[in-house]
Amino acid sequence: MSYPIETQNLTKIYQEGKIEVTAVQPADLTLQEGEVVGLFGPSGSGKTTLLSILGCILKPSGGTLKIYGHEVSSLDEGRLPAIRKEYISFIFQGFNLFPALTAFENVLLGLRMKGMVGKNAEQRTAAMLVEVGLGERMHFLPRDMSGGQRQRVAVARALSADSPIILADEPTGNLDFANGRKVMELLKQLAAEQKRCVVVATHDNRIEDIFDRTIYMEDGRISRIKRSSP
Repeated sequence: MSYPIETQNLTKIYQEGKIEVTAVQPADLTLQEGEVVGLFGPSGSGKTTLLSILGCILKPSGGTLKIYGHEVSSLDEGRLPAIRKEYISFIFQGFNLFPALTAFENVLLGLRMKGMVGKNAEQRTAAMLVEVGLGERMHFLPRDMSGGQRQRVAVARALSADSPIILADEPTGNLDFANGRKVMELLKQLAAEQKRCVVVATHDNRIEDIFDRTIYMEDGRISRIKRSSP
């Protein structure tokens, strides 16, 4: 059986002058479809570095990373964009929306970058914005939307491309508690319904109960893993 993400002895070491800094100590993980996993830890704990490696943005220094059974940690930089295009979508703390484009146009542009065009892309865009509760605001500009609504546009953009893996870096960081929780509950619902693998790097303890598994990091190492109660 191939899992969305598998790692074995995955490490990341930075060279700072003559000093080696281990940002991620050997990490063994198996992440499943339909699962929402939280990466928790203070600033500098290694959670964002690990998320970036899982997203094929950073190359590991050692160990292996498999995406649906494909060993990708040894691929050269030129082959990684194709892996990201096929398997991975991202959600960022800062929304990363184009201010001059409407919600519809922002999501549609994301689909075009994934290679989907024409009527199918437009229909997919509209359907996804309805799915995240923005059917009546799909033609609004980001400046005319609340922070929670802008983050829902970012969620719609990530989900619309049908990428089986969604990686989110502090997606609730710019939101109040109520809106942040709504976004995370939406991600959990859609992950379960659409069998996506969702990994969220965060330090927001208020949403910890939403995760199926919580991975705690400290000084670059996984200190413990907690599963949610059934």
